[in-house]
Amino acid sequence: MATSVVLVVAILTAISTVEASGDVSSGARSTRVRRQTGELRQEIPAQFNQIYQGSVFNGTEDIYRYSYMQNESSPRAIRVEVKSQGASEDYPLLFVVRQQRGILSWQVPLMIRGIYGYDKVSRTLCPMDHLQTGVKDERETVYLEVSAASPAALNYRVNATILTDFSLSTGQSRNFLVSPSQPQYYAYKMPPDLDMVVVKVSSPSNLCAVFSLQPIKCPVYDLDRNIEFVGIYQTFMKKAAITVQKSYFPNGEFYVVVVVKATDSDCTGEMETIQPANPSDEAFEMRRVKEVTVVVGPSITDSQYVTAVFVGILVFVLFYVVTFMVLFIQWIRQRNAELEGLAPRPEEQAATNAEAPINAQRTEPNYGATATDPYSMGEQPIETKPGIPPTDQPNGPPMPTNPPPPRPAQSKSYPKPPMVHTLSDSSMEDDIDMLDDADEDKDIYRTKTFLYVADLARKDHRHLSQKYNLYSWNLLTISVFYALPVIQLVITYQKMLNTTGNEDICYYNFFCAQPAGDLTAFNNVYSNIGYIMLGVLILILVYRRDYTHQKKVDAGDRYAIDYGIPKHFGLFYAIGIALVMEGVMSGCYHVCPNYSNFQFDTSFMYIIGGLGMLKLYQTRHPDINANAYAAYASLAIVIFVAVIGVVFGTPYFWAIFTVVYVLAILALTAQVYYMGRWRLDMGIFHRMYLLIRTDCLQCSKPMYWDRFVLLLVGNIINWSLALFGAVGQPDDFASFMLAIFIINFLLYFVFYIVMKLRSGERILWVTVGLIIITLICWTLALSFFFKGVTTWEKTPAQSRLDNKACVLMGFYDDHDIWHFMSAISMFCSFLVLLMLDDDLDYTPRDKIPVF
Repeated sequence: MATSVVLVVAILTAISTVEASGDVSSGARSTRVRRQTGELRQEIPAQFNQIYQGSVFNGTEDIYRYSYMQNESSPRAIRVEVKSQGASEDYPLLFVVRQQRGILSWQVPLMIRGIYGYDKVSRTLCPMDHLQTGVKDERETVYLEVSAASPAALNYRVNATILTDFSLSTGQSRNFLVSPSQPQYYAYKMPPDLDMVVVKVSSPSNLCAVFSLQPIKCPVYDLDRNIEFVGIYQTFMKKAAITVQKSYFPNGEFYVVVVVKATDSDCTGEMETIQPANPSDEAFEMRRVKEVTVVVGPSITDSQYVTAVFVGILVFVLFYVVTFMVLFIQWIRQRNAELEGLAPRPEEQAATNAEAPINAQRTEPNYGATATDPYSMGEQPIETKPGIPPTDQPNGPPMPTNPPPPRPAQSKSYPKPPMVHTLSDSSMEDDIDMLDDADEDKDIYRTKTFLYVADLARKDHRHLSQKYNLYSWNLLTISVFYALPVIQLVITYQKMLNTTGNEDICYYNFFCAQPAGDLTAFNNVYSNIGYIMLGVLILILVYRRDYTHQKKVDAGDRYAIDYGIPKHFGLFYAIGIALVMEGVMSGCYHVCPNYSNFQFDTSFMYIIGGLGMLKLYQTRHPDINANAYAAYASLAIVIFVAVIGVVFGTPYFWAIFTVVYVLAILALTAQVYYMGRWRLDMGIFHRMYLLIRTDCLQCSKPMYWDRFVLLLVGNIINWSLALFGAVGQPDDFASFMLAIFIINFLLYFVFYIVMKLRSGERILWVTVGLIIITLICWTLALSFFFKGVTTWEKTPAQSRLDNKACVLMGFYDDHDIWHFMSAISMFCSFLVLLMLDDDLDYTPRDKIPVF
């Protein structure tokens, strides 16, 4: 009796509190469901596009039965929309949909992450048409069950509609609204003539959402808590794209699923304030409604793919063809000139260089150069007076037009530094200083006002060559040990992406990602081939020069031994190896670019910049350049600091970095200004005081003017960089460090060119042409670099805002063109370094100034 009374009261309460009928879907009719007295479970034949209002409480259940005809040729889906404002987290409404081959259930309010409750839910049922192949025109029945455990009646509204436009077509866009409680998905099947398509989603809203491609099977995972369970997925804000091959999904069929996140923290990386569950106002749910447009378009064809790959490698093959053609033409011309007796005699060139003014603008005192070999002077050593070069001595004999006879052909060793003696001394054999003695006290010839290459090329050539060859061998060893674990790591990343389907792991340009095999963005990896091919070409050209020079030395050619810039090729070999490894490591990085492996892409850039500066310095300072161990140790510290700066880029780090940076600048300034003749000990402050009192306060100008100008400009620029880093604290610390290397290298290179011209030297027209080409290539390369198509400093969703479509042959994006152009630019830059001082090959070393 008590049970009947409670039942009657509940029914009367439900009838009296039923809301006025209203549409859940536009254009739908409304029907109020009334429960018969004492009826706990009722089955209601229902019609599509009809709104049903009812109520349930503990022990009661409403069952809606929907029937429709399957149509395999035109797949359709059913979408169910429910709403209840009386349900709560403690007493929710439960909805269960039973189909022929599956069950789908949810509750209202729909709790997202256990915090956010939504009283309006829309779900698309998994269509059976895709699953029952070969079955046509068969009636399918769907049951929707509504129940609750609440002691009081809970009102609800329900509506089911058939989606006749459930299938997506190639090239046609589809607009719809989604929210955390109202996900959407559509079906797509690739046409027979397509093997690869690009699925793109876009939205004017910045709300965080997930975009997924899932195989055609039930259930479909379309909620925030389970959308990552299967298929491929990405988070996005305004746009995203996934390139999918037909082989990835059976028969090329898949669902395109989109759902909005409850918060934007997954897209912005910032935690948001938790809002209360079950909000009473509808504005709460409307804040998370996102308008989305989906379009599936064809990717490039197989023939376009192969053509783009072939053209990419053909560009660099042409460099080989042109280079070998130029070398062959030079060899033919030189051979014909020798046969016809038209080749210019080296003696004539040497005489011309000896008579040309070396530094027409220099008026400062000059203490002369100490010759490393009697042949380099063109005659017996003569007395030099301060401020007057040997060839300009008023009473001294003029330089001879024809140099002395060459060395014997069988001589293959370098001469030891000879004695320095003067014609004014009658006892030339007794009262003399040996260069070996001078070598013990380097201050004698390294702290002169004006230095010449002969002063800094006193060490044994073979010993120096062995020293500089360590650069290439050490770098080769470093590269092997560095590259092997890197390759293993990035392959693991790619396998993880392919296994989990989580494309947030890697920061690709998804709007131009061309897959190949297991690689998601093969074009970004392949475009690094330029570094490798041109690096190998650099090694070939360096080897040719090294072989030709060694051949002349073995033949006793004194011009190869004692004239021109000393030839040491170890650093050039190291630069070629570094360029090859930059291609390898950049390719590894682009297998799966992300925050964890960014250093793979930049490590060898630091090495290339450092080796370039060392080579330029070594050109006229062969005796005092850094050894390989110190150089690579310094570069390792730089790379370590770069990693620390990216991972722990706090204000404290920037403060410490700025102080260390400034101190390093000061130490390097002293090292360069005094040619290494200074010491860091307890007496340095006293010596600095004496230096300021004598050189700065009592002198009208610095003792080493040229070095002073270079170091002054360098200090201004580097102090400005340090100040910019301390104040601005850029996010991309790795690029900031690389910019420091590049700016300093360019500064030194410009200084070198200016001083070369100021010293009366000339630059060959071939080298001038290469410099112009290099500037053009670097300008184009940097223009593409700064366009930026991804950035790992942000979240994956924010990085996709920078994604852009392919710009070259439908295969390469802006960053790929940066790879091509930067490889060509570096190749031309190293050719300039290789040929910059070719005009001095027949100039005595005691007439080549140091700067």
